[in-house]
Amino acid sequence: MAFNIEKYIRDVKDFPNPGIIFKDITPLLADAQALHNTTQALLEVVPSQIDKVVGIEARGFFFGTLLADRLNAGFVPIRKPGKLPYETYTETYQLEYGTDSLSMHVDAIKPGDKVLLHDDVLATGGTAAAAVKLIEKAGGEIVQLSFLIDLGFPEAHKKLKNYDISYIMTYL
Repeated sequence: MAFNIEKYIRDVKDFPNPGIIFKDITPLLADAQALHNTTQALLEVVPSQIDKVVGIEARGFFFGTLLADRLNAGFVPIRKPGKLPYETYTETYQLEYGTDSLSMHVDAIKPGDKVLLHDDVLATGGTAAAAVKLIEKAGGEIVQLSFLIDLGFPEAHKKLKNYDISYIMTYL
């Protein structure tokens, strides 16, 4: 599908910290046709049957739930610690501007589930790598890592080299 997502991405300088250029996808979400086209573009590259779509808090939830619905799959949220009410697995990781942790319910993914992991932006790969560890700890089989945007950081692809990575646009 020939769709120019870039015109719907707004750069916000110095957010959340000085020196960071935040890729704001809210203009994309606000435009009905762009939202539809983006969802279709993401679906076109999903390689096989998916049992669960995992979305990373919070912007991975937007398209993650849409993808799960279209793929007739369950949706699993990965959230910041303390946000999920049941027993969780937790993984700490390095951000480009600090450290953080992610959690997932221990029963959200069953051993052997085919999993599509979705998030909005692939930067250094730390968040995605932590999510991968959570999914694999639960016994999930990662079919693909799906992103709207790849910022083109070589260390991200190095961290995730064993996985099929797809994205709609890149800033290489």
